[in-house]
Amino acid sequence: MSALDPIDYADGETALSGLLARPAGPARAAILVFPTIMNPTPAVEAKAQKLAEAGYLALIADLYGQRPSGFDEARRLAAEIRPDPIAYRRRLKAGLKALAMLPEAHGLQFAAIGFCMGGQAALELARDGAPLEAAVSFHGLLDTGLPAKPGNVTARILVCHGDADPMVRRSQVVAFWEEMDAAKANWHFHSYSGVKHGFTNPHPTDNPTTGYDASADRQSWAAMLELFDEVFGA
Repeated sequence: MSALDPIDYADGETALSGLLARPAGPARAAILVFPTIMNPTPAVEAKAQKLAEAGYLALIADLYGQRPSGFDEARRLAAEIRPDPIAYRRRLKAGLKALAMLPEAHGLQFAAIGFCMGGQAALELARDGAPLEAAVSFHGLLDTGLPAKPGNVTARILVCHGDADPMVRRSQVVAFWEEMDAAKANWHFHSYSGVKHGFTNPHPTDNPTTGYDASADRQSWAAMLELFDEVFGA
């Protein structure tokens, strides 16, 4: 795998630094990758490199401007941006702007994907009407402070969800379906029975709510690539 290149950008006065994975040849599209609450991790970096191997230009966004030392610090940093949906989306759109400004992204179409909190981030951009062809959430949070308005969601939506995820209650799943229907969005929802939060991360954690699931990881990634073939051309 090739090294990820740092890409400096900012959200107002907050300095941020993304990580860019470049394909070997011309890019099929540009993908903004939102990491977990821990910001970039080896698992997310590996996913960005897999996107590059599949022919996509992939930028891992920076959520905070720093890497948390642990989960408690990550929760504190997330709490500084998530409660205000306007400020949260501004931070997310800064990453999309940074990707769009790259010379390699000129003339390309865009999509956003994300993992855990990053899955919520990808959906927030779609709810905001960002110029995305697709938005994909892997074990992402589904709640929002600003539900999508009818006609606002132009991106194709794919949610890959572990049905045993204790961080996303069944009521939130149904509320998300109803929100997407009310917004007249084009959405797919894949739910994997018995699968916990964080099912794409093969690195063990001490969190009992998370658990890697190789089958759900493979199937969800394949579903994303098939969606990208539809929207960007095989």
